[in-house]
Amino acid sequence: MLIIAFKLPLALLAGNTVVIKPSPTTPLTALKLGEIMADLLPAGVVNVVSDLNDLGARLSAHPDVAKITFTGSTATGAKVMASAAGTIKRLTLELGGNDAAIVLPGADPAKVAPGLFSGAFMNAGQVCLAIKRAYVHASIYDEVCERLAALADAAVVDDGMKQGTTIGPLQNRAQYEKVKDFIASAREDGRIIAGGTTEDRPGYFLRPTIVADVSNGDRIVDEEQFGPILPVIRFDDVDAVIRAANDSPLGLGGSVWGEDREENIRVAEQMESGTVWVNKHLDFGPNMPFGGAKQSGLGVEFAEEGLAEFTQIRVINEAR
Repeated sequence: MLIIAFKLPLALLAGNTVVIKPSPTTPLTALKLGEIMADLLPAGVVNVVSDLNDLGARLSAHPDVAKITFTGSTATGAKVMASAAGTIKRLTLELGGNDAAIVLPGADPAKVAPGLFSGAFMNAGQVCLAIKRAYVHASIYDEVCERLAALADAAVVDDGMKQGTTIGPLQNRAQYEKVKDFIASAREDGRIIAGGTTEDRPGYFLRPTIVADVSNGDRIVDEEQFGPILPVIRFDDVDAVIRAANDSPLGLGGSVWGEDREENIRVAEQMESGTVWVNKHLDFGPNMPFGGAKQSGLGVEFAEEGLAEFTQIRVINEAR
């Protein structure tokens, strides 16, 4: 629903008609929105098409579609791009992220740990912009890990409709099995200091998992988990950790945490990400352009720049 809210208003403000095709595993909110808008807009202005994962390629290749804005995995984004190539469609792609958080020496673990935890585990980690790997300086590494583990142990994993729940389930079985496989890899490569278990109940529930003593090259660090897992990597040298954070084909978001503002900004300016936050994560809104670097996407959403993505520049040059 949020993703539709990012895209639809700007598309309509620019004067377009729209076809919304939600993921086949999450169609209900989009269909409800279509039902509401049917009484508010002229017929055909906004259309909602649900499928069994069999219509995306046909839509993205269709000659009547002039522009595609897609949010999803990098692998699927590449397929969308290939389908669009035949008619040179305009594209906005917001794709996978493996966001790095760098916690600099001198940061206060008591301040940093809650921000890292909320940035990693919002929506059970099923957020493209969530923190997927945390690099923490050796001088505060143990304390940050302890505080993250305590927060994970205190989390209430339950039905999101229940009062007091802080972490809900994974959205579908395929992702649930994938994340369990990540946890198995983490047991081999590192040390699980919190979580790593399923809930003894129906549904796709996993305890939030903190993994210590891992490094670049381990699967849990190199790949986007898209689930309730946070690997924590120890570092000693700031310039080396910037290179480690950038050692990824993805570059959606990232964050820097520390008390020295000049050093925070120096590090942030070297991170290869579309958005870099300082002493926070997952802060975005309609007034700030949002887009990915490298294989995390093309174009931007939000702000005037995002509105322009739904337009076509025309120059009329008259002789007088």
